[in-house]
Amino acid sequence: MNLSDSKTASQGPRRISAMEAVLAHLRAAIENGEYAVGDKLPSEAELCRTLEVSRPVLREALRALQTMGLTVSRTGKGTFVVASAVEDPTFGDYAASDLLEVRRHVEIPVAGYAARRRTPEDLDHLTHLLERMERETDTTSWVALDTLFHLAVAQAAQNPVFRRVIEEIRDALARQSAFLNDLGGRREHSNREHRAIVEALMDGSELDATDAMAHHLDRVETTLTDIVRPSRAQTPTEGGPEA
Repeated sequence: MNLSDSKTASQGPRRISAMEAVLAHLRAAIENGEYAVGDKLPSEAELCRTLEVSRPVLREALRALQTMGLTVSRTGKGTFVVASAVEDPTFGDYAASDLLEVRRHVEIPVAGYAARRRTPEDLDHLTHLLERMERETDTTSWVALDTLFHLAVAQAAQNPVFRRVIEEIRDALARQSAFLNDLGGRREHSNREHRAIVEALMDGSELDATDAMAHHLDRVETTLTDIVRPSRAQTPTEGGPEA
């Protein structure tokens, strides 16, 4: 079974990567009972040989399985199945549902305060970050800029408590961002949503800023939901795009 050419195998709005194809294959095997709760997955060497993918690709897929809560990695022992279905992915110390709930209650009003209180320096900093994100092609570097962007919006609200809250969840935000970019192709959409936020802050429009941030978080939640509960019409092992 060769999943390494999945980037060209799909026929949909977004081509998937080899990692996504491997993840879809392993996830389907777990959800279909091929690997039951308590079972140990085959070794990395065996999976790489069977699926005909490189070890880095496989390891990315295994990390995504763990984020989804389907498996756990035990040092020196291997990867074990701990759930038969995805419920609520975990990013660092926080479940996705908890993270999104807090983000809505914090970041939406923060954007409104930022529109009223931002300084020219804040706008220059946000514009610079946005331009760097739009040029960036490396996912890891983009994710780092993404967290800096949300911190900068909090800073523009001129309330140190808001920034402290975002700092507290910074690692979770980065993990979530990487997950959504790897599996949901979010980068270009996020760039456009971030630009709408910055434009609202430049206009000093509290309503437009809160609406732009709310839209951004809506799209984050929708993409996450699509990943967690993909359409059953798909056949993951055929390399089709995610829902």
